[in-house]
Amino acid sequence: MHIMEGFLPWQWCLFWYMVALPVVAYGVIQIKKITDEHPESKPILAVSGAFMFVLSSLKLPSVTGSCSHPTGTGLSAVLFGPAATSVLAAIVLVFQALLIAHGGITTLGANIFSMGIVGPFAAWLVFKGVKKIGWGPSIGIFCAAVAGDWLTYVTTATQLSLAFPIPTFGAAFVKFMVIFAYTQVPLAIAEGLLTVAVFDYIMKLRPDILVKLKVISPKVEETPKAVA
Repeated sequence: MHIMEGFLPWQWCLFWYMVALPVVAYGVIQIKKITDEHPESKPILAVSGAFMFVLSSLKLPSVTGSCSHPTGTGLSAVLFGPAATSVLAAIVLVFQALLIAHGGITTLGANIFSMGIVGPFAAWLVFKGVKKIGWGPSIGIFCAAVAGDWLTYVTTATQLSLAFPIPTFGAAFVKFMVIFAYTQVPLAIAEGLLTVAVFDYIMKLRPDILVKLKVISPKVEETPKAVA
């Protein structure tokens, strides 16, 4: 997913920065609000960022100028929302660009938009939808992680097709999507299963925090019936 340094024309680099930065700025406000209201959630926020860093660093060769890997954004999107996740993604992408030459600074705006905004927003929407129809949180987090991963790559394919519409945007988009699909379909499913395992562990360890974050509902305890 990470578009490499210097690969996009400067006009598109500037455009994606302009689109991504306002969301990241709003995300900073959201993180401050969440941590002020629920300071006990800070360790889980850090774990979500670390989870994102590790998974998105496991890259495989794919489309020229980009690569395939899990994104790890579904967990944070479900726990803290897409805006807060954009901040974590921005931090992760900066460190990866500077330390392991994964992505780049000129393409940072584009990479934040795909992995830190569109993917997390899709994951958040899917989790809310699954929760609304009454399915369990584990199913919801699996679907969210998979959807977040896939939509990230749809966005990256769109970004590459807009920058290099050869011979047309539609033809380029199909080409990029087909190449991404070979690696990303199985990777997304594996990411979904791993995210469920991490989420279930957090749910067993600190369900109270998940309740406060409104990720899961508190269990309704039955009131003992009076003996006649």
